Amino acid sequence: MKHTHATHRPHRGFTLLEVLVSLLVFSFGVLGMVGLQARAIQFSVDAEDRSKAAAVANEVITWMWSQKTLVVPAATITDFQSRAQAIGLPSNVVVAVPAPVGGVATVTITWKSPSKLAVDPNSSYFTQVAMP
Repeated sequence: MKHTHATHRPHRGFTLLEVLVSLLVFSFGVLGMVGLQARAIQFSVDAEDRSKAAAVANEVITWMWSQKTLVVPAATITDFQSRAQAIGLPSNVVVAVPAPVGGVATVTITWKSPSKLAVDPNSSYFTQVAMP
């Protein structure tokens, strides 16, 4: 009588290899999700800053309409910059209202988010206003 025992197992350790490969794939997936979450937070902060800049620009325009002028004195611009910092825009925020051209004034708010690199361009928001 012959006894045939399978002493040679060609698939020995294959399950361990499958587990290691699946852990590697899972790790890449988790790493991608972490990167995606970080990017989403960055976009959210940028959107919030743009919303704050729009609010400051609207304040400037409201001031222009109430004063019935398109020329904003430097002291008033400094006050608006202080307001922009008070509502949460970065401390490097710049409010600019150059001399009107053709009866249209442009209000520009510029800032650099602390999370951006020095070589990244500044963020900005601008709007225009005309007096009737």
